[in-house]
Amino acid sequence: MRAVRFHAWGAPPVLDELPEPVRAPGEVLVQVTAGGVSHLDATVAAGDFQLKPALPYIGGVEGAGTVLESDVDSGPAPGTQVVLRGGGLGLLRDGTWAERVSVKRKAVTPLAAPLDPAVAASFFVPATTAYVALHDIVRIGQDEDVIVVGAAGAVGAMVTQQALAAGARVTGVVGREEQLADVPKGAEAVTLDDAEGLAQDRSATLLVDTLGGAGLIGRSRWVQRGGRAVVIGYVAGPHVELDLPSWLLDEVALLPVNMIRQERRAREVSGDLVRRLSGGELTLPVEEFGLGDAPAALDALRGGRVRGRAVLLPG
Repeated sequence: MRAVRFHAWGAPPVLDELPEPVRAPGEVLVQVTAGGVSHLDATVAAGDFQLKPALPYIGGVEGAGTVLESDVDSGPAPGTQVVLRGGGLGLLRDGTWAERVSVKRKAVTPLAAPLDPAVAASFFVPATTAYVALHDIVRIGQDEDVIVVGAAGAVGAMVTQQALAAGARVTGVVGREEQLADVPKGAEAVTLDDAEGLAQDRSATLLVDTLGGAGLIGRSRWVQRGGRAVVIGYVAGPHVELDLPSWLLDEVALLPVNMIRQERRAREVSGDLVRRLSGGELTLPVEEFGLGDAPAALDALRGGRVRGRAVLLPG
């Protein structure tokens, strides 16, 4: 079978021909239909992450596929569409960037409703992160004014859609003018350069920030006093300087979203999110690449040029 492997840390992956996987007792053999390409994949491949598989290894910490074979008494039946996630995939053992994989039973989750393979392989993180941030961390109300920073990205677009579905008024902020068209319908779309009015108006009750970086505190001042700013990511930088007197005067709560601690909750809510995706209530843009285009997919991801999520299709 074909698989995409990393042979050296920091080097581009290579498409290799490998022997077929052999299913061990307690594992599930899956025909992979799509393998997600995530920032975690890029981090692991750089060689600086605490968890790393032995070289050479097959990339891919998440994916989707169809069950070929499993234990009769405990595994999903052949033909079941499943999500592949956890169990050390792409971190401690070979991942999903292959035509077939044999994985631990706990890494296989049957889908609650049918999904396009590319969406099935990549929905989990953005959809569940948005849900947990809005409904568990900030407990969004029906009459909120919400600003979503990074609304054209996978997580930001999911936050925007779910906030609109909860009855909120949403302003989606993007970095570049060409991204305005990617802000979900129903939200007002503006660029960061045109966002000065948000600070003057200060009518928002909630900021959802996917950028982080030095500008975070300034963006929190788009929120009225007594409001909340929930921080999901730090693609604009991991550091921020906080002037305590000014922050106390602003009176805006800064709330973190730690999805590592929320994994169980994410799995609990994922079934309903799958049904909403399957029914078209929620959408997730995906860019598809062939297995041989894995280096290009990673370069696009690192350069911020992926619209939504990127996936590798073995077919």
